[in-house]
Amino acid sequence: MTGKIIKGIAGFYYVHAEGRGVYECKAKGIFRNEKIKPLVGDNVRLEVLDEKEKEGNILEILPRTNALLRPAVANVDQAMIVFAIVRPDPNFNLLDRFLIRMERQQLPAIVCFNKQDIASDGEKEALRCAYETCGCQVLFISALEDEGLEKVRELLEGKTTTVAGPSGVGKSSLINRLAPAAHMETGEISRKIERGRHTTRHSEIIALGGETFIMDTPGFTSLDISEITKEELGQYYPEFSQYEPSCRFSGCAHISEPDCGVKAAVETGKISRVRYENYRTLYQELKEVRRYHGSR
Repeated sequence: MTGKIIKGIAGFYYVHAEGRGVYECKAKGIFRNEKIKPLVGDNVRLEVLDEKEKEGNILEILPRTNALLRPAVANVDQAMIVFAIVRPDPNFNLLDRFLIRMERQQLPAIVCFNKQDIASDGEKEALRCAYETCGCQVLFISALEDEGLEKVRELLEGKTTTVAGPSGVGKSSLINRLAPAAHMETGEISRKIERGRHTTRHSEIIALGGETFIMDTPGFTSLDISEITKEELGQYYPEFSQYEPSCRFSGCAHISEPDCGVKAAVETGKISRVRYENYRTLYQELKEVRRYHGSR
């Protein structure tokens, strides 16, 4: 039998088998021996140990189209990151770190700014200018007032989307609006693990209908990008590429070099100053990481 892992917690994996329900499974020892960890979103082959109690073992992880480490999910088509426009104000450094991760994974990203009902037109326009030039779709919504959700549903249709964002920005409210019956579909899991579902602590798949799935992932307050080098960083800012041919020096870092096409584009407003200042901050951070590791 095959199915999809829709939640994993404390060494148990909850596998949805079409037409059969949800099975609580353990992963066979072979995965530990080969250092393979099943992920939410994995399609798997399982054996049923107890049909009545819906218990089984995962025998095989079927080939993945992709796998993300943070959030740890597999077989994703796109990412939607949710931030509030205000209350709390968006942490642009954190947002850019997430977009760098998605760019690195070659995963399309949607930036969804929530709480537009309490934001000014100026605040929305500043965000639009900052992020529409970086190649991702930018949406403004109010989960509380049910504004802009039709566009969200349209972009999610027929895809598996990982939904992520910091705590307190309304991500759970948005998911509840998109999937009001989700608690019914996953109630079987909740009873087994006897945990509340008000705060997301583990990644979880929610079906919105047909081939449309969202992966609800835990809120985050930081994202480490130290696995990339400072020299690589610029390639994860896609808006830089069209201005780099104007740089005087090949391999320009766009920091202190004269006649830099990217810095000129920032000065003329073609590249967001918010994005560029984040780039400078992250470049310095990665430089320090390299110096620290090089000195050990």
